[in-house]
Amino acid sequence: MGSRTGSHQLSNGLIVSGRPEQLKERQPTMGSRAVPYTGGDIKKSGELGKMYGVGDYPGPPPILKPSSRGSSASQHNSGSVRSGPNSGPVGHKLTNSGSMPKKSSGSFSGQLMTPIQPTGLITSGPLSSNTGRRSGQLEPAASFKKVVYGSSVTSLNDEIKLGFKVSKVAMWVFLVVVLMGLVVGAFLMVAVKKAVILVAVAGILAPLVVILLWNFAYKERGLLGYLKRYPDAELRGAIDGQFVKVTGVVTCGSIPLETSFQRTARCVYASTELDEYKGWGGKSANPSHRCFSWGRRHSEKHVADFYISDFQSGLRAMVKAGYGAKVVPFVKPTTVIDVTKNNKELSPNFLHWLADRSLSSDDRIMRLKEGYIKEGSTVSVMGLVRRHENILMIVPPVDPISTGCQWTRCLLPTYIEGLILTCDDSQNADVIPV
Repeated sequence: MGSRTGSHQLSNGLIVSGRPEQLKERQPTMGSRAVPYTGGDIKKSGELGKMYGVGDYPGPPPILKPSSRGSSASQHNSGSVRSGPNSGPVGHKLTNSGSMPKKSSGSFSGQLMTPIQPTGLITSGPLSSNTGRRSGQLEPAASFKKVVYGSSVTSLNDEIKLGFKVSKVAMWVFLVVVLMGLVVGAFLMVAVKKAVILVAVAGILAPLVVILLWNFAYKERGLLGYLKRYPDAELRGAIDGQFVKVTGVVTCGSIPLETSFQRTARCVYASTELDEYKGWGGKSANPSHRCFSWGRRHSEKHVADFYISDFQSGLRAMVKAGYGAKVVPFVKPTTVIDVTKNNKELSPNFLHWLADRSLSSDDRIMRLKEGYIKEGSTVSVMGLVRRHENILMIVPPVDPISTGCQWTRCLLPTYIEGLILTCDDSQNADVIPV
C-alpha cells in the first residue's frame, strides 16, 4: 500500500489533503494615489512629457514607494495583483515598469511639431497654422485684394449704352426739310429784304432743337420710367421666346458675389466705383474727363447667374446673367467714403484698398461708391423666356429693346441692348431673409 498523502487543517477548522503551502514573499504593489491636475504644463506632466519628446523632464523621475494597503491585500489574493487601478502584475523594478529613457525623443521617426495644449488635448496644430487647420475652415481674408472670378461671372463695363432708335428714312426726311427751310428762308430774306422771314424760320427750327436737347438730357430717366410702367408678366402662362418682365425675390446661384470694400456677401450683383473731381488744371481720372466734373477712375462690376421667384405665379426661374451675357443693371450706388478738401485724413482701410489696386492717394477729391443686389432683395428682370424640359430660364434678348415714341413726354424711341435689372433704392430695407 503506497504512502498516503499528508493532510493539514486550515485556520477555519477544515481539514484538506496536501501539505500546507509555504507563504512566499510577494512583491509589493503600487497603491493608488491622487494625480494632480497639470493644466498642460510640461514640467508637471512627468512621464507624459518625456513620452512625446516635448522637452527633457527637469530632475530625476519620482520613485513610487509601496503602500501598506498593497502588501496587506496581497495576502488574501492569489495570482496577479488586483488592488487599486492596476491591471497586471508588477515587476521587480518600478523604474522599468513603463518609463522611457531620458532622451526618448530620438526613438521617434519624426519630431512632434506641436506641444501639448493648455487644455491637455493633443491636437494637430494651432488654428492659425495651415497644416493644423480643419477641413472646410476658410483662410482669413486678405486686406482688400481684388477678387478674380472665373468665366462664369460677367464683368460689366462702366457705361450703359443708350441710343435713339429712329429709322434712317425719317432722319433723312428731317434733314431735307431743315435744309429746304433754311434755303427758302435765306432766299426770301434777300428778295423781300425783311428780317421777318428770318425770324419765322428761326421760330420753326427752335422747337426742333429744344426737343433734341430734351431727349439727350432726359434719355435715361425716360427709359427708367418706361421700364417701371411696363406690366409684370406671369411665368406660368409665358411661352418660349416671349419678352417678359418678372418681379420677385432673388437668390444666389452657384457663385455668390461680394463687394470689394465693405465685403457685403451673398450678392447677385456687386459694384464698386471710385470717382474723382477735376478742377481747373487738376489731374484727369480718365482720358475723357472734363474740368469741373466728376470722372470715373476705377470700376468693378460683376454679375452671375441667379434665381428669381415670381410674385405673380410663385414659379422660380434661373436668370442667365453670367458667362459674358449682356446685362444692363440699373442699381443706384451709395457713397461709402467722401474725401474732400476739409477731410484730408484717409482711413487705413481705404488706403489699403487703393494700394491693392495700385491707385495713388495723393491730394485728390475722391468718392467711393458701392451698389449691390443682395440675396432676398426685390428685383425686376426683363428678358426672354426659355423653356428646356423642366427648366425655366430668362435669357438676354437677341434684338435691342425699344421704348417707342412717348408723345406725351416728347421723347423719341430709345433702345437698349441686353438683360435689364432694376432694383429700388430702398433695397437694403426690403431684403427678405432666405
